[in-house]
Amino acid sequence: MLNVEQITSAQKNNLNVFFGLTETAFSGVEKLVELNLAAAKAAFNENVHHVQSMISIKDPAEIVALQSSFYQPIAEKGVAYGRHVYEIATSTTSELSKSIESQAQEAQHALMSMIDGATKNAPQGSEAAVAMFKNAMAASQNAIETAQKAIKQVTETAEANIQAAVSSATTATKATKKRATV
Repeated sequence: MLNVEQITSAQKNNLNVFFGLTETAFSGVEKLVELNLAAAKAAFNENVHHVQSMISIKDPAEIVALQSSFYQPIAEKGVAYGRHVYEIATSTTSELSKSIESQAQEAQHALMSMIDGATKNAPQGSEAAVAMFKNAMAASQNAIETAQKAIKQVTETAEANIQAAVSSATTATKATKKRATV
């Protein structure tokens, strides 16, 4: 049976886990906000420089050269921005997943210990019910493990697809840049 100290300890542990997960999530959001502010500031400064350059143009041919020099790096910056967002999201998700998985394993272990303790004190004649309960717990544990493996596979596949897309975009940007400079 559970006593008050065990319940209090479990509640404190759950609160600490919740606060840790919240801190990790806020850290990821903070990194995204910093990235967005840096990107907005850089875009603003580039636009100011571009407008100032446009104002000083005297020859119409310079407009075409200036426009191409302004728009050419946009694709590269977009790819770099996407890569940073991906890295932040991936690292935050990874930290959260590890923490949740660890806590789930600890909770599962504690539950199994509690079940083992309760089944040892079960009255005689309840062996069939105890066996059925243990089988149900084992089946649910297997289902959880299977779901975790499937989620991990989906995540790995999504990460591989994103990496391939970023690589493809980077290659296309470099090819476009080479053609523009030739």
